[in-house]
Amino acid sequence: MSSAVESAPPPGGADPALAERAPRIALVGSPNGGKTSIFNGLTGLHAKTGNYPGVTVSRTYGMCQIRGAHYGIEDLPGCYSLTPISPDEQVVSDLLGGNIEGVETPDGLLMVADSTALRRSLLLLSEVLQKQMPTALVLTMVDELRRRGGSIDIEALSKALGIPVVTVVANRGIGIPELRNLIADWRSWSVPPIDPPSDHNELAGWVDSILDSAGYQAPSPDYRTERIDKVLLHPVFGTLVFFIVMFVFFQALFSWAAPVQDLITSGLDSLGNWISEAVTNPILSGLLVNGIIGGVGTVLTFIPQIVLMFFLLAVLDSVGYMSRAAFLMDKLMSRAGLEGRAFVAVLSSFACAIPGVMATRTIPSSKDRIATMLGVPLGTCSARLPVYVLLVGMLVPSDTRFGFIGLQGIVMFLLYLLGGVSAMTASWAVKKITDRSGHVLPFYMEMPPYRLPRPKSIGLAMWEPTKAYIRKAGTIILGASIVIWALTSIPGRSPQELQNAGVDPTDTVAVTSYTMEHSIAAHVGKAIEPVFEPLGFDWRINIAVIGSLTAREVSVSTLGQLAAASDPEDNASVAESISQWTYTDGPNQGMKVFTPATTVALLLFFAFALQCMSTMAVMRRESGTWRWPLTAFGYMFVLAWVAGFLGHFIVSLFT
Repeated sequence: MSSAVESAPPPGGADPALAERAPRIALVGSPNGGKTSIFNGLTGLHAKTGNYPGVTVSRTYGMCQIRGAHYGIEDLPGCYSLTPISPDEQVVSDLLGGNIEGVETPDGLLMVADSTALRRSLLLLSEVLQKQMPTALVLTMVDELRRRGGSIDIEALSKALGIPVVTVVANRGIGIPELRNLIADWRSWSVPPIDPPSDHNELAGWVDSILDSAGYQAPSPDYRTERIDKVLLHPVFGTLVFFIVMFVFFQALFSWAAPVQDLITSGLDSLGNWISEAVTNPILSGLLVNGIIGGVGTVLTFIPQIVLMFFLLAVLDSVGYMSRAAFLMDKLMSRAGLEGRAFVAVLSSFACAIPGVMATRTIPSSKDRIATMLGVPLGTCSARLPVYVLLVGMLVPSDTRFGFIGLQGIVMFLLYLLGGVSAMTASWAVKKITDRSGHVLPFYMEMPPYRLPRPKSIGLAMWEPTKAYIRKAGTIILGASIVIWALTSIPGRSPQELQNAGVDPTDTVAVTSYTMEHSIAAHVGKAIEPVFEPLGFDWRINIAVIGSLTAREVSVSTLGQLAAASDPEDNASVAESISQWTYTDGPNQGMKVFTPATTVALLLFFAFALQCMSTMAVMRRESGTWRWPLTAFGYMFVLAWVAGFLGHFIVSLFT
């Protein structure tokens, strides 16, 4: 955990002076209790995420305006108790106790409680009330409580607790106006004159008395959920369903997204042709067509797969399946000396390694956190998806099928499976090295009832990561594409120099190829050829590998640039263009670069290498030292090189 202390940023994106004057209301509650939905409903989704000073746990805060006044709303990390066992729970405990330097205690607390599990929520509420702060209780999932035959008297509950109580169904917006009015009157929130008891036996009696006074009728078991769980949580059938779901997932990525991807590719080709005709300056035309469209445009063609992937993940999460998958993997993880929370982190990394690394905060053991953190980057993140789609499309013809099942989807599924297994294996290996006790803390996770996904929630879950992907394409990848274009175009060659080299100055393709092969980038790529030659990489692939250190997608944009520059008149796809590349020098001169062996080697290299500086920066922030991110980069590079070498060697024997 980082030890640096810095001043806390003001809540939300509002004016700092306004935010400093605004009362701060903190949301407290257990995970999956509805806190974030309430936060989004109050702030209109205008949230800002930062870190608590001195620690690496995220703080999410936003501003809301009620009756002309501004209020800061802070969504605290989910916790089951104020007696902490993880960094998340430690932050909540420290914040409410006023023990975080630079962050004042909130002015009021909104305790968010799941009404279908009110007994457990009252245990946390008893600890919150002992802080003697203005507090109100927000009951969520009241619709679910009533659907399952439960009931509660809200006024009686408020009277028994001595604090205001409101009900909210946040995902449908029910109760949010009443909650806003309650926040506006936060100064009138009462503090119970007597603290709830701390003794375990007395506390149980206190909870019983509160529930009796409120006429609380616990909901009957959700028989629909129980019947489904008998299959999905079964150690054999549940595991089989999990792999079937993932298998269909990756089949869909190829088959459903292909038509839209073809439309984007066609549109970019037409745009490039128009620019080539309209812009007469060869340098500007080369920058726009080869540098930007050839680079950034190539990355943008994979937006359909990105959107589809996050759509499917959002659906699985919304219906309640993802928590079952984590629970199902807990037994497997425990045999490896890890716990289910480690699988949650690995699962998070399938979208991006950064939230996967941040998800390790929920793991109580510091050794388990480090072990999981070192394995999480091996999970197949969305940044690898464009690389995989490009290379798998080159390796496996699109019409190759086993019955009705496409082979491309099978290969993609195996690559994602390789990422997940590798991440858990690496975490297990690090755990064995750093902690030989084998002690595993119990894993507790909410199992939400199965629900139909709501279009708005699915849309938001799709839009946010897609927006981040497009933003990355317009910033990091655009910048890298321009730099790589410049490095492959510099230094320019005079007509006399071209003639001396036997190149016709009027032959655009020949001039471009000669300039590119004698550019600064080519010199760099050729300088590291001895390292990657055993994997079959030539200097152009080496440039793509170096560029991918800024972001993995840059490798695809680099290959797109080089393909576009190699033959500006060729409108073939990137895959078709680079599949025709031949070695330009050395013992393999004239032979094809992208043989099946080289393609497999490049796939395996990207499957294992840590080519993301942002992930390394987050690992440094989470661990508080450069030791672990540098360790991860080193061991993953060696693993990637060895895997690529073995893949190249084995495939060469059969092709």
